[in-house]
Amino acid sequence: MATVSRNMIQPAIVLVETSHPGNIGAAARAMKNMGLEDLRLVNPARFPDAEATARASGADDLLAAARCYDTLDAAIADATLVVGASARARSLPVPMLDPRACAAQVAGHPDPRGAAILFGRERTGLTNEELDRCHYLVQIPVNPDYPSLNIAAAVQVICYELRVASLGEGDLLPPAEPPDYASAGQMEQFYAHLEQTLVELEFLDPDNPRQLMRRLRRLFNRARPDCNEVNILRGILTAASRKSR
Repeated sequence: MATVSRNMIQPAIVLVETSHPGNIGAAARAMKNMGLEDLRLVNPARFPDAEATARASGADDLLAAARCYDTLDAAIADATLVVGASARARSLPVPMLDPRACAAQVAGHPDPRGAAILFGRERTGLTNEELDRCHYLVQIPVNPDYPSLNIAAAVQVICYELRVASLGEGDLLPPAEPPDYASAGQMEQFYAHLEQTLVELEFLDPDNPRQLMRRLRRLFNRARPDCNEVNILRGILTAASRKSR
């Protein structure tokens, strides 16, 4: 594991379905340059791979410690703050941050290690369904005449801002009683329960769902419920379902 300063912000950097192993190695190098250590890979096309090791240029320890997952949901199941990198505007608005504001959000999170920053595929980025998992989007303000940015370069920009935020925040001690935010895994269980109940109540037509569930995800992602609040909401859903039957 990489050696980092004790006050370094340590969110997970999550690369989704990276097609070129060299980009994984270059991203690991960018992370180690800035003192980050938690690299997670979702269904990479080729990994481990000699080209990833070559492009890592000494960040072999990060590659060795990188965790691979079959799905994004598994990779962020423990995350309580999820930020997705997006190069374009989306039809359903999600709070948009620039890299510096993204670093400030992560630094201000009660447990920065509970944060995850997602980077999508080289050609197509993150899907709408993957962005539905995000509390915020982060967009790097590139030249609009040439907006193409290599994924490792994007990781470098975000990691640099995280390091700047770390150096400016001292020890970054969390509050004495940080909020017990629900994890991404708990929220996915809640969304499945919510959708099932709405179908039972005939409020949601499964054959013509439109964008109802995506809009509800946006609502609860903004609300950031804690574990107790999610349990209350699921209790209400269970009671409503029982009453309808």
